[in-house]
Amino acid sequence: MSFRIDGLQYANWSEKIFRQMRDGGLDAVHVTIAYHEVFRETVLNIEQWNRWFERFPELIFHGRTGEDVRRAKETGRTAIFFGYQNPSPIEDDIGLVEINHTLGARFMQLSYNNQSLLATGCYEAEDPGLTRMGKQVVAEMNRVGMVVDMSHSADRSTLEAIEHSTRPIAITHANPAFWHPALRNKSDDVIRALGQSGGMLGFSLYPHHLKGKSDCTLKDFCDMIAKTADLAGPENLGVGSDLCQDQPDSVVEWMRVGRWTKAIDYGEGSASDAGFPPMPAWYRDNRDFGNIEDGLRATGLSAEDVAGIMGDNWLRFFDTSFGPA
Repeated sequence: MSFRIDGLQYANWSEKIFRQMRDGGLDAVHVTIAYHEVFRETVLNIEQWNRWFERFPELIFHGRTGEDVRRAKETGRTAIFFGYQNPSPIEDDIGLVEINHTLGARFMQLSYNNQSLLATGCYEAEDPGLTRMGKQVVAEMNRVGMVVDMSHSADRSTLEAIEHSTRPIAITHANPAFWHPALRNKSDDVIRALGQSGGMLGFSLYPHHLKGKSDCTLKDFCDMIAKTADLAGPENLGVGSDLCQDQPDSVVEWMRVGRWTKAIDYGEGSASDAGFPPMPAWYRDNRDFGNIEDGLRATGLSAEDVAGIMGDNWLRFFDTSFGPA
């Protein structure tokens, strides 16, 4: 039995999207529930998810372990796993790592695009690596079973996280820089080290991180995945679509700006493309998830490797990452 898992989404959640997850056969999705929110604000977001779980129990439920993915498949539902794209929900209190894990968080990025209390983001000019608090938080995340996510982090910080963590880390939504040189896309050294440590790389479909952006072809995307398998090993690869379906353009501003500046930060784009670009035609929403499987088969990857990338690798990672060390 093979599984379909998306390693990262931040959609404007609705019954429509939950039904599209089912139409696409998604057994599990890691969803972002905090960008810049502090602890109490994150709790409010969890409350909102609890209401959705209550309203749509035939479609979604809160996932906490790998076994929940299997239960989702058996019952025709999608298990939803919580994650943070910034360490703001733990504020400056290491004790909040365990509290957030208890509330269901299973992934946390050590930094978004900027320097955090823990590590350096990929938009900073200098990267001094993990901070003193960062090393302590990584150890605590390892202890309780929360995955260290370095999707938006700079290279040195990412390599130090791989080295310092006693459990494999994840880059849930990014692509290799050899394919498209976006700031968030990862160097060969990072990808190689991630694979050697047993970590997971989820390939992103966010157009700013694709070669050709919205015009990226399915063949080009899947050929890139096959080439990355030579660097990291196919067993360490998955999909982390970074799908932001139905979000208003104002959400891009919240992602990039939060509350840290009064200015508008356009990131790698410009004022003319500050909003959400159109998704590639072959991946409009969750209903198109199977197109990736078709594209991967066409690259010549084995059936086992294709099944792994579509979800089996993420499930194996969930099984060994979410419980206490």
